[in-house]
Amino acid sequence: MRSHDRARIGLIEDDPIMGESIVQRLDLEGYRVDWWQSGRDALRAVREEAPDLLVCDVRLPDMNGESLFNKIIPDTPGLPFLFITGFAQVDQAVRLMRAGAADYVAKPFAMADFLAKVEALVRRPTDRPRQLGVSPTMIRLEDLLRRVADIDSTVLFTGESGVGKEVAARFLHAQSNRAAEPFMAVNCAAIPRELLESELFGHERGAFTGAAGRHLGYVERAGGGILFLDEIGELPLSLQSKLLRLLEARRFQRVGGENELICSARIVCATNTDLQAAAASGAFRQDLLFRIQVIEAVIPPLRDRREDIGPLLELFRAQFATAFDRHIAGYQPRSIEAAMLHDWPGNVRELRNRVERAVALAQAPWVSPDLLFPERSAPSDAPAAFSPLAEVREQIERQHIRNALKRAQGRVEDAAKLLGVSRSTLFDKMRRLKLDH
Repeated sequence: MRSHDRARIGLIEDDPIMGESIVQRLDLEGYRVDWWQSGRDALRAVREEAPDLLVCDVRLPDMNGESLFNKIIPDTPGLPFLFITGFAQVDQAVRLMRAGAADYVAKPFAMADFLAKVEALVRRPTDRPRQLGVSPTMIRLEDLLRRVADIDSTVLFTGESGVGKEVAARFLHAQSNRAAEPFMAVNCAAIPRELLESELFGHERGAFTGAAGRHLGYVERAGGGILFLDEIGELPLSLQSKLLRLLEARRFQRVGGENELICSARIVCATNTDLQAAAASGAFRQDLLFRIQVIEAVIPPLRDRREDIGPLLELFRAQFATAFDRHIAGYQPRSIEAAMLHDWPGNVRELRNRVERAVALAQAPWVSPDLLFPERSAPSDAPAAFSPLAEVREQIERQHIRNALKRAQGRVEDAAKLLGVSRSTLFDKMRRLKLDH
């Protein structure tokens, strides 16, 4: 079976002749193609269709390809874009690649060259373990970070508190050619405001009362590695201007210093606040926002990527069992069931903390639900409810089939392909599990 047999490609091309030609050729190559002739149509459809690749003309009738890219990428991080451009727009295509687009082809192009680029972009290696998650969203995010690992553009990670923004930033560092250099993490909300400038940029001896010697700040200590500024939205306006200069000129001064120093680090930021709203209210500089969100990577909450819950439970169980030298074999079925149904308001951080506590307190090899969720524990004299393994398995299987049907827009044949079963097998399972479509 060819690696792209199931690959789905979204084509955004308003020229009917070129569009028809590309669709026919991709169809002959075994791809499934959705063709939209305007950016507006693509915006409406791309979230539902979940393509593996978007092929997009830079010039569209209602918006340009760059605007479309900027609208789609925040909701589908890691989705590869292959741009089609005329000679006059090559500079724009190059700029889009710096922002995270996968590649471009310039008109007129040889179909063989075009198909080679498509083949390379939809190929999904199956032997590489996923480090950020197994859900489609996190797979796309990991692919995006691998693609931009060795460029110098700033990256902004956004998402709720606890979703794993620093974990993703450390993954980016580990994949980059800066991996041997420092990863310097700074929580802008945790450092007192009166000390933040000195901590970031350093100070000279005598710069202020108590400055008994020279202090090297985080910017300087990051060297040629990555400077990770967490909670960037908490940075005071007075320091936002200094950070903007650092990004634009790559130079800074220690507090009380006269000499300019060069910053060689890549700047990566993170926030759980709405920086667009903060910029609109004047609490955050709009020009700084433009500079830090060259590549924006949105990390969704754990409740929206439940496929990652099981692997995360196992990851942290293994980590803490080793750290605490405890024999913890796994989780009771009811524990898995409770975890899958929990909304995880604290996201991955909450899951990690719950597993740490459970492993620390467990007196048996299998983690019980009351250890993961002690706030739900029944009174000690009440009989403990316990679902049979078959019931739990059916519940998880039912939810997985629902997810596949949603992604396939209710088309049973397409859902069966996603699940790797035949159409008749899926119908049988749906009847057994009392699932409609």
